[in-house]
Amino acid sequence: MGERLIHIEDLHVEVEGREILRGIDLSVDKGDIHAIMGPNGSGKSTLAYVLTGKPGYVVTQGKVLYKGENILDLPPDERAKRGVFLAFQYPTEVPGVSVVNFLRTAFNAIHPDEPKSAMEFRLFLQEKVDLLEIPTELVDRYVNQGFSGGEKKRNEILQMAVLEPELAIMDETDSGLDIDALKHVSAGVNKLAGPDVGIVLITHYQRLLNYIRPGAVHVLMGGRIVKSGGFELAEQLEAEGYSGVAKELGLSQEDIAEVEQAEGSKV
Repeated sequence: MGERLIHIEDLHVEVEGREILRGIDLSVDKGDIHAIMGPNGSGKSTLAYVLTGKPGYVVTQGKVLYKGENILDLPPDERAKRGVFLAFQYPTEVPGVSVVNFLRTAFNAIHPDEPKSAMEFRLFLQEKVDLLEIPTELVDRYVNQGFSGGEKKRNEILQMAVLEPELAIMDETDSGLDIDALKHVSAGVNKLAGPDVGIVLITHYQRLLNYIRPGAVHVLMGGRIVKSGGFELAEQLEAEGYSGVAKELGLSQEDIAEVEQAEGSKV
């Protein structure tokens, strides 16, 4: 077992007065890969945003200890400096800013005592580009502008490679990817995984987990983790759906109906 990286205890979160997370308990160690699966509206992205400090998410109860430090009062940039990284489900376009300049600015902000010159950073970035087998011309384009879905996600993995986080949270990285792009992005994540980083994969579907194998799988429903297990749990979800697991757990008819409605809204 690796060093404890993040410990979440009894986390309750509201958004615009509505409770979304209703008591999350989760611990991730360095070297771990955890998958969080659940239907639409279960609170998966809310958890990612709370861990990375997105405004508008109000913690009403509980704590989040990252390497022993309560980070809930830290702004997003301070969390990033401490090694927390989020790969977005829908990466934002930044017109007029090249990928290389964006990444160099981010790198130097996180490493103010060891900033890299433009030439030093180009050489460093090329190592990451070569490792991930990303087309070199991508880094000279404006951030995500005109990028395909696959290019956006590959750019997110490149950011992860450059920033070298200790905790990487990947919010539906498989969203909108065809099978070739999914394989390429997954291969990149696997190259960056290792004993010094903990990875949290947030996804609807098992297919991502066929390429990035988690050591633990957690089912999030109604703002709570209702079941945890190994890869076989992801296979069960693929076979039975979330409503099948909800019925197995003896959840209320109201909760089951909510899950079935969410499953029906997936695209």
